[in-house]
Amino acid sequence: MIREALLEPLYEKYLKMQYGQVPRHIAIIQDGNRRYARAIGINTSDGHRAGAEKTEEMLDWAHDLGIQHITLYTFSTENFSRDDEEVSQLFALFKEKFIRVLTDERVHKYRIRVQMVGERARLPPDLLAAISAAEEATKNYDGFCLNIALAYGGRNEIVLAARDILSSVQEGIIRPDAIDVKMVESHLHGGKGLPPVDLIIRTGNDWRTSNFLPWLANGHESAVYFCAPYWPLFRKIDLLRAIRVYDQRMTSKQ
Repeated sequence: MIREALLEPLYEKYLKMQYGQVPRHIAIIQDGNRRYARAIGINTSDGHRAGAEKTEEMLDWAHDLGIQHITLYTFSTENFSRDDEEVSQLFALFKEKFIRVLTDERVHKYRIRVQMVGERARLPPDLLAAISAAEEATKNYDGFCLNIALAYGGRNEIVLAARDILSSVQEGIIRPDAIDVKMVESHLHGGKGLPPVDLIIRTGNDWRTSNFLPWLANGHESAVYFCAPYWPLFRKIDLLRAIRVYDQRMTSKQ
């Protein structure tokens, strides 16, 4: 442990020397909380809490590296099929963290704008109230943007956008021949204007992007980095390695 504590900062400096471009928007699939809990013999809820604490630590890294947008795949539409108790515990944890945004010194010091993307109608009222309070408190911040994907599914997001556009066409607000890429993008993610994803990171040694931001990621051919550590064990070194992959891809395109 002492040896790792001494070597990791040196390795971090080495990795930083290997890239020249930092992605503007990183999307992270935080996989492995439950497997982490099983591996060390703790409750699933404690595994999710460890993952939430890792997320808070990661905000410091993002600020240090100059990343402008982070989108976290926190709870997918498929996750509703999990055990009711686990879902309830997760929602309680999310509520706690959104409420904490109001007094978190890091959020206000770094001017982090917090916002949710996903199907709000599927979330309980108390969680929605906490989300709305966090969004309202940080709506004018411009340090960087933290997007929390809750009750989110990529295909579902596109379906909802299509419904909104179709409704506007039927009401005569939009002409069918006026529908283009920019218009579709303006109806995605609740109209929050998320920029294209430059880099997707997935932890937990699972090699798939799981229907995450398909329009912004796959549509813009983002770089993808898969790594073995469960999310609670994710390190700054892993983030730097992912950025190196992004830089290598951008360099090869030039």
